[in-house]
Amino acid sequence: MTQYKVIDAFCGAGGLSIGLSKAGLNVVCGFDIDPLCIKTQQMNPQYIDHAVVEADVRSMLNGGLQEITGLEPEELDVLAGGPPCQGFSIQRTVGEDFDERNLLVDDYGDLIKEVRPRLFLMENVTGLGGKRGSLLLKAFERKVGLEGYVVHKRILDAQDYGVPQRRKRLLMVGERLDSGLAAYSWPVPDESLPPTVYETIGHLPPPPDTGKDHPSFPGHRTDRLSSKNLARLKALTEGQSRVDLPKELLADCHTVSADVVGHRNVYGRMEWDKVAPTITARFDSFTRGKFGHPVQMRTISLYEGQLLQTFPRDYKFCGTKVEMARQIGNAVPPMFAHSLGRAIVDALTAKDM
Repeated sequence: MTQYKVIDAFCGAGGLSIGLSKAGLNVVCGFDIDPLCIKTQQMNPQYIDHAVVEADVRSMLNGGLQEITGLEPEELDVLAGGPPCQGFSIQRTVGEDFDERNLLVDDYGDLIKEVRPRLFLMENVTGLGGKRGSLLLKAFERKVGLEGYVVHKRILDAQDYGVPQRRKRLLMVGERLDSGLAAYSWPVPDESLPPTVYETIGHLPPPPDTGKDHPSFPGHRTDRLSSKNLARLKALTEGQSRVDLPKELLADCHTVSADVVGHRNVYGRMEWDKVAPTITARFDSFTRGKFGHPVQMRTISLYEGQLLQTFPRDYKFCGTKVEMARQIGNAVPPMFAHSLGRAIVDALTAKDM
């Protein structure tokens, strides 16, 4: 079978590369501006066996990517990536829409224009496809459309592809029509239900109460909660959140009306028999979402977040606790990436028949 060549742009901690490689694609290079993400990938040669480069996407323009990979325009099969768009994240509901990182979508379009892969993949937050992101997205589609790409666009939920969490993302796949008729079809959702939180992390022992890693599970540790947050956690059962707290335990910003102020699913617990909520970059914090353990008096650990994101059990991350949580939470779940990769392989194979 032909091994189609892929470059992983904005590669992060490597989740997309792992899944695409498992699907049979040949990832030849990845790049990211975050040195910690690059170091994390380099710590996992059993899963990341290609070159990873610390670089800004703009340094890859004007021949930069060609210099690193040796690939001429139109020689690359797939350019894949998720340019950060924190300004349109569901976690950001107030304030200015402008965030310089949103310009990375335009930069990604410039890279597609220069490299001219047979097919490109873009994964992003659903907010990019909403009202606030429409101008940015339309400009991107117009740019790649002028280069001869037909674009497929859809919101997919990772739990429909075996990932044990609700994680909706905007996916865009572009096919360069002069490289063959459009052949891409979205991956078919799994018929079976995704694993539950219990099936994913229920086998793990409690982490040590010393704040250190469990000796058998690196990253399986949690910080001590404040007395107020510990009281909140004690007041909650599985699946409950801050709207279920007694008034005396509400944060000041929630006391105006627990029903309308801010996010409802903060200060919450996960449920054993359901999938997890979206694992975000701050899943290590009880105040940032429904990240309390279903039954234990703690937030979920880094290692538990890693498993809920479907990273391999022996995958290593570097950095501080907050930095590792960010890498894990921002990643494309490898299992989801695998489904996307299989659909890409099928499309390219059909083009070549």
